[in-house]
Amino acid sequence: MKNNLYRPLAAILLTCIWITGCKTKPKTASENNIQWDSVHVEKTYHMQDDPENPNCNLQISFVFPVRFDDSKEILAAVQRHFIRSCMGEPYENYTPSEAVGKYVEQYLNEYKKLETDFVAEKEHDHEAPAASWFSFFEFFSNEITYNKNDLLCYTVNYENYTGGAHGSHSHTSYVIDLSTGLPLTEKDFFVDGFQDELAGIIVRKIAEKNQARNAEELENMGFFSVDEIYPNGNFSVDDAGITYYFNEYEIAAYVIGSTKVFLPYGEIKHLLRDNNRIALPTGY
Repeated sequence: MKNNLYRPLAAILLTCIWITGCKTKPKTASENNIQWDSVHVEKTYHMQDDPENPNCNLQISFVFPVRFDDSKEILAAVQRHFIRSCMGEPYENYTPSEAVGKYVEQYLNEYKKLETDFVAEKEHDHEAPAASWFSFFEFFSNEITYNKNDLLCYTVNYENYTGGAHGSHSHTSYVIDLSTGLPLTEKDFFVDGFQDELAGIIVRKIAEKNQARNAEELENMGFFSVDEIYPNGNFSVDDAGITYYFNEYEIAAYVIGSTKVFLPYGEIKHLLRDNNRIALPTGY
C-alpha cells in the first residue's frame, strides 16, 4: 500500500524537478573576445603651401578590430565593414592603416584641385578671396558602443565643412552579428509590422524630451511633419534598450540638430522577436 502511494508521489516530484530544470533562463551578456587598435591622424594643408592662405584640416580617429579568436574570416568581414562605413567602398579592400593613409591622400589631393580657383579669384579681385569659401575641414571618428553576446555596435561620428553657411554633422550606428560578420537590421530584432507602433513610441519620446504636449508644438519647434517620423534603420542596442539616431534635416530643421531617441526594453518588449539576440536583463 505504501509503495503504491509513493509511486505517484515520486512521479509528481520527478515531473516538478524536470519542469524546473528545463525552465528557460534569461540570457546573460558576456564580452566578445575582440582585440582593438586605432589610427589617429591630423593633417592641415594651406593653399599654395602659404600659411597666410586658407587651409583644409582633416582629423581622423579610427578604431578597428585586429583579432577575433572565433574566426579570421569574420574578423576580415568586420574590418571591411568598419572601413566601408567610415571611408567608403573604394577603401574596403585595404588594411585599416592603409585605408586611412589612402583616404588622407585622396582628401588632400581633392582640396588641392581648388587652388586653381583660388588663384584665379585672387587675381581677379586683386585681394585675397574670402577665406570661408576655401577653408575646409573634416572630422570623423568611430566609437564602440556595445560589444557583448556576439553583437557588436559602433557609431560613426562625422563633421565637415566645405564652404557655405555652415557645416554638417551626422551620427550613424551599425549592429554587427559576430557569428556571421554581417550587419543586422530592424527586421532581425522586431516582429513583422512593427513600424507604425514603434513610430508612435519614438514620437512620444521626442515629445517628452522636448517637453512638447502634442505634434503641433513639436512642429512649431522646428520638427517636420510628425506623422512622417518613422524608424530609419539608424540604431544601436545595449543592455538597457535601443537608441535611434535622426540626423540633421532628417526630421527637423538644421537648428534642431541631430535627435537621439532612447527606447528602454521595458517599453518595446512586445515588439521584439523571440530569441532576438539581445541579452535582456532579468525582469524584462
